[in-house]
Order: sequence, then C-alpha cells, then structure tokens
Amino acid sequence: MAAAQDLTIRMIPYLDRHLIFPLLEFLEVKEVVYVPEDLLQSKYDLFKSSNMVDFILDLYQKLHNTEEVLQEFTDKRESVLAQMEELREKAQKVMDVLEKPEVIAALRQDKVQNFQYLKENYNFNEESINTLYEFGQFQYNCGDYGGAADYLYHFRILSTDNERSLNATWGKMASEILTGNWDAALDEMLKLREAIDQKNFSSPLQQLQQRTWLLHWSLFVFFNHPKGRDGIVDMFLSTQYINTIQTSCPWILRYLATAIVTNKRRKNQMKELVKIIEQETYEYRDPVTEFVEALFVRFDFEEAQKKLKECEDVLSNDFFLAATQEDFMESARQYISETYCRIHQKIDIQEMSQRLNLTQEEGEKWIVNLIRDTRVDAKIDFEKNIVVMNTPVTSIYQQIIERTKGLTFRSQVLSTNIKRRELQVSQNSATNEVNA
Repeated sequence: MAAAQDLTIRMIPYLDRHLIFPLLEFLEVKEVVYVPEDLLQSKYDLFKSSNMVDFILDLYQKLHNTEEVLQEFTDKRESVLAQMEELREKAQKVMDVLEKPEVIAALRQDKVQNFQYLKENYNFNEESINTLYEFGQFQYNCGDYGGAADYLYHFRILSTDNERSLNATWGKMASEILTGNWDAALDEMLKLREAIDQKNFSSPLQQLQQRTWLLHWSLFVFFNHPKGRDGIVDMFLSTQYINTIQTSCPWILRYLATAIVTNKRRKNQMKELVKIIEQETYEYRDPVTEFVEALFVRFDFEEAQKKLKECEDVLSNDFFLAATQEDFMESARQYISETYCRIHQKIDIQEMSQRLNLTQEEGEKWIVNLIRDTRVDAKIDFEKNIVVMNTPVTSIYQQIIERTKGLTFRSQVLSTNIKRRELQVSQNSATNEVNA
C-alpha cells in the first residue's frame, strides 16, 4: 500500500538533487517503502558528480562496507578546494567593493545605472558580476546553502542578464528551503511565480515546465510556512496553475486536497476541489482524492470510512504531509459528521462512531464536542443512544425570497443582451444600406 501510493518517483524529475535528498532521508527513516540499500545507492548516484566530496566518500564507504579512501576522492577533494579558493578570491574582491559605504549609498534601483557606476569607478565588467553567480553556484554544489543564498542575492541585484537572474532566483529559493528559512523561501517563490507569469517564453511548453517545477518546489514552503496552507490554496486554484496540474502533474491534487480539508477557513472552496477531482478521476486517484469523492460526490459513508483509514497510512508516509496527519483525520471526521447530520434526522451513535473509526466512548465524546463547537441544533438521547437533529423548517415566504433573489439581476443581464443585439442588428442594416 505505502509503496503503491508513494509519489517520490513521480516528483524526482521536477526537483533539484539537493531537494530530493530530504525525501530520500525521510523514506530511509520510514523503512516501509524501499530497501535501505537501494536508498543508499540512490543517494550516492544523486551526489557523485557534485562537489560534496566528503559526503560522497562517506556514502561510498557505507555502500561497499569499507574504510578505504580511493585516490579519485583524494584528487577530487584537492581539485574542489583549489577551485573554491580561486573563486572565493575573485568573489571577495567584488564583495569588498560592494560593502564600501560610499558604494552602498550610490547604488540605486536601476541596474544599468549601477553597472555604469561600478564600471567607471571600480573597473567592473560583466565577468566581475558573473563571478558572484559562479561562486554562489559552486557553494550550492558544495552544500554551503547559506553562502550560496548570499552570493546569488548580490548577483541578482546587480545583473542585467534576465536569464541568469531567473536561474539565481531558483538557486536562492532552493538554498532558503534547505536552510529552513521559510519566510525568505516564500519571498523567492513569489518572485519566481511573477517572473514565470511575465516572461516571454519561446514556447508555451517552456512556461508549462517552469510552472510544473514551481508547483513541486513550493510544496516545501507551503507545508512548512505558518501561512502555507492558505497560500497553497490560492496559488494552486488559480487558473494558470490548476491548468498545469491537470496537464502535467495531477498527483499534486493530493496536496491541494489535504490543504483544503485541513484548513477550516477554506471550506467554501471544497466545491471547487470536488469538481476538479471529478474531472481528473480517470487520470489520477489516491486515498485522499477518493475520500473527497466518496464523501462529497457519492455521499458513500462506508467508502469514505474505508478511504479515511487508507489516508492515515498514506499521509504518514508522505514527506510533505506526515505533519498534517492528525489535522487531516480530525477535519475529515468533522466533514463526515456534518455531511451525515445534514441528510439524517436520527443518528445512531454507535454506527456514527464506526464511520469515524472511533470506539463507542470516543465517538460519544466526539459527537458531544461537535454539537457544542459547531452549535448544531441537535440533542442526544442517551437512553436510545441516538442523536436527534432539529431541522429548521423554512417558511414558504422565505423559500420564495431565496428562489427569486437573483431574478432581478438575471433580468437586467437579459435586457442588456437584448439591447446589445438590437443595436448590432441596426448597425449591420445601416452598413448594408450604405454599401447598396
């Protein structure tokens, strides 16, 4: 079950190798999805071409159960250290200039003006600024994410190369994610979203690919930032990104569904989610989307109960969703209760407890708390062990008011359309007369 529902393999093509590493670490701790030796081999294959020589050596020794240090690792370490020293020396010369008080005071928002100032006063050229990018990228490949974020930031505020600036933003976002700086990571994600939306790509496919990458990278931010579960709903339900999900990565619906189910402030967007899940049901299904479909489309409470049990297992083995498991189960039970109460007048507490995967005692406490917290008009008959729902009867006058509430607006729209059509017909007639 856990292996069949694991999305790591699907996500890997859209993640940087440094971002893949935390997912592999999580799977290694879980020990229920993949063989530990396979995960160790995957980590080695992932980083063997990076600059993290000591880390690669450690993986190699664990993989081959040896203490031997091959000459190739010694040579590579010396090469990396020499290259690092060379790049650091070049980058530090640039930073020494940028950190001067008079330079800080002279720099403006205009990048072209800044470059001209640095060129005239400090003999800067394109290569000087690109040194910051190269050293930032080098540090990132060495695993020094804090240093990489700093150099890529300075490069971006000076560079007039839009393509490299976009790449620097991707690098900075990854660096902030890997250092756990979620506020900064969110800022970088918003910059990337704006850049992708505004950039003129050579083909729509390139823009689709960039958005697909951003959807996957953003999961790190949304499920760690305090305001992430609001942000993910706003972004993923926007037209451009819901189209991207439906076109290239429908499995992202698992994360959107979890965010909406666990966010009480977003209940009003459940209908929109249900519609999308219905559209994609033949393309992608998992216990989370099937739970939503069973409860809100078919009102099949037995199926919803079964899927809720499966959701518990799926969420606990998902890197991004493990921390949301308790919230999800609590919110899902509340949705089941509310939906069940809306369509039944009398509810058997024992049966309801079974549907919520709770014991009789836990179920009674749950239902009492639900009635108290949501102020449902209901009473509990402990002798018969049932809940009696007091369904308010809407008067005939109120029903008429509700049904005719939008009548005036629809009439105005209809009238406007008729007038517009009449005007268009009269204009066409006039044009035909002139031509005649």
